[in-house]
Amino acid sequence: MTWYRSGGLSSVFFVLPLLLIFLYFSWGPIVRGLVLSFQKNNLVAPAEWVGWANFSYVLTDPQLPQAALNTLYFAFLALLFGFPVPLFLAVFVSELRRTGWLYNVLSYLPAVVPPVAAILLWKFFYDPSGAGVFNAILGWFGIGPFAWLNSQSLAMPAIVLEATWAGAGATSIIYLAALTGVRTELYEAAELDGSGIWSRIWHVTLPQIRGIILIMMLLQLIGTFQVFTEPFLFTGGGPNDATTTILLLIYRYAFINGDFGAATALSVLLAGVLCALSIVYHFVTRRWSTS
Repeated sequence: MTWYRSGGLSSVFFVLPLLLIFLYFSWGPIVRGLVLSFQKNNLVAPAEWVGWANFSYVLTDPQLPQAALNTLYFAFLALLFGFPVPLFLAVFVSELRRTGWLYNVLSYLPAVVPPVAAILLWKFFYDPSGAGVFNAILGWFGIGPFAWLNSQSLAMPAIVLEATWAGAGATSIIYLAALTGVRTELYEAAELDGSGIWSRIWHVTLPQIRGIILIMMLLQLIGTFQVFTEPFLFTGGGPNDATTTILLLIYRYAFINGDFGAATALSVLLAGVLCALSIVYHFVTRRWSTS
């Protein structure tokens, strides 16, 4: 009665439409995808219930191991080279006093460029002939030319380079926001102790924003496992399936083979792997993030 008299029922009526809309548009597709993963469905003919056949099909597909290895390779390169870049960029900009806004704008500029336009521009840079931008620059030093996107060994690193360029600006803005919360007296105390810039970054900056670093690392890890746009537009999965990722394989199932059941089944498997990875990551980093 106390809850009712304090307006609890009216609060439920106010929040109910929003809750129903959230459930329909957020959890509705998830539930529909789980159901679709157990069906043989091309979105034209009536759906046929096939049970675990879709999961068995995608797990025995000979292309899956190659796609999984390529995705892991992309994730490894993206974390190894792409993760430190925005962090370094944010720390560099934060150290600037007068011209920091200019570097901030320049670093965020790649995020404003539409992804398709950026990739088409980089394809011109990666022209395998001597007239390509990168090959022409390397030619000044007597290096190259390289095949870049036409090479099985260079195609994936080339894609990682473009992806790092495209995503570093937006990520650095988040780090810059986190750096504003670092107490200035810590820097002042470090300077009085004679600490240089690298010592201040290692002993003050990084420990103070380690929570954000852990969150961004997890988000980037999840994002790298879902890479699609770059391999699709750069190489289409080639050469010789060297850049075929899991999401590109899902695309082929759905929009080339017309097998939406298999595509959804592989999507569910990928979601399960990412959920398990997130849980393990949480327990592994929990102690470090709170110490």
